[in-house]
Amino acid sequence: MPRYPPASLLIAAAVLAGCGAGGSPRATHAGQQRAAARPVLATTPPATGEIVLGGEASPATQGPYEFNGRYLVRFEQVEPEHPQIDFAGQTPFTAALTPRDGDPRGAVPLFAQARRTGERQLAIHGRYYVEVSFGDFPYAVRFTPLH
Repeated sequence: MPRYPPASLLIAAAVLAGCGAGGSPRATHAGQQRAAARPVLATTPPATGEIVLGGEASPATQGPYEFNGRYLVRFEQVEPEHPQIDFAGQTPFTAALTPRDGDPRGAVPLFAQARRTGERQLAIHGRYYVEVSFGDFPYAVRFTPLH
């Protein structure tokens, strides 16, 4: 078995320790971009009665949530690698309220828009799931009660 001088073992150990433990500058930059590209609608804590949800992509179903009144419903989506994209040429962000998880019968459409943001007012009463059926980017949906 060959014998290596102790100094060369230390150098080899130092080189191996530096390969992957700290991550690359590119990976760090991508992580910073993703954090910086978080939807603004998701950055403020919900006020009393508000419902805020989000996800990385679709399909996704969250809930159920209890609704009772009139709401301003808004969505926002972001593209972490291209923060200035307007989404006009992308898959429309499509979301609906469904009374049963995975069952489209009785669904209340919320959005089907190829845009960065959208909003509408809607009277909602009852227990619903929020189903995002199409959306290729991180998104947030916020339900704000109107008084």
